[in-house]
Amino acid sequence: MQHVTLNNGVEMPILGFGVFQIPDADTEKVVTDAIATGYRLLDTAVSYGNEEAVGRAIAASGVPRDELFVTTKLWIQDSRGGSAEDATKRSFEASLERLGVDYLDLYLIHQPFGDYYGEWRAMQDLHRQGLIRAIGVANFYPDRLVDLVEHNEITPAVNQIETHPFFQRADYQKQMEELGVQIQSWGPFAEGRNNLFTDPTLTAIADAHGQSVAQVVLRWLTERGVVVIPKSVRPERMQQNFDIFDFTLTDAEMAHITALDTGASLFFDHRDPDAVRRLSSREHN
Repeated sequence: MQHVTLNNGVEMPILGFGVFQIPDADTEKVVTDAIATGYRLLDTAVSYGNEEAVGRAIAASGVPRDELFVTTKLWIQDSRGGSAEDATKRSFEASLERLGVDYLDLYLIHQPFGDYYGEWRAMQDLHRQGLIRAIGVANFYPDRLVDLVEHNEITPAVNQIETHPFFQRADYQKQMEELGVQIQSWGPFAEGRNNLFTDPTLTAIADAHGQSVAQVVLRWLTERGVVVIPKSVRPERMQQNFDIFDFTLTDAEMAHITALDTGASLFFDHRDPDAVRRLSSREHN
């Protein structure tokens, strides 16, 4: 497995396994299969509602804890009745308990809303205590990321953002590299939107290498240095997604994929006021 080195020296697998939208009842078996396939980076979140199932799979796997890279995410904290710092620490402790671990490899602020400054101060403190190996953010656009970097002690190690062939974020990736922030992709397959799996350009490249379109997309991302967390509930697809390091894309093929970029989200824009309201209204413990 290839790794990237984060800005604090922590090594992170470049390919992992995500559990977004996997029902809680199915998650334990799915994660068990993923670990058996060889995945060591596991990505969940409070808002996914399946941390406990991920924890059960980790406990049953027999894989030493220090060989796993466990990520979860902090949801927007309602700090109107207290401080965001205190709420963050309570949420963190609850996530540890649900996951059945005594530290996290990576803890992310899931959304750039609410008192994320207070949340970040708490996460910096938890990092100093050795309870989190690296801290980062998700869904932060450049202005908010730079603002957070400029006014805090610790620079986020990771920013997990929508990144796929139709929304490539190449310019933003360069900005993050200058800041020392690692880009991580969520939605690498765009959830199949824009007919990704039958796209003529991606299909032609896949046929040329004897690979699937999914493998081509994951290889394209990892060749760009993007950490990626594909999801599948089928063991054969998990294995296929894992086997992407025995071929490389040509410069011409990379350029053909670059031409697919629309420069816009296929889901929602975190700068849209309606999206902010919708996300901020969701409550998770």
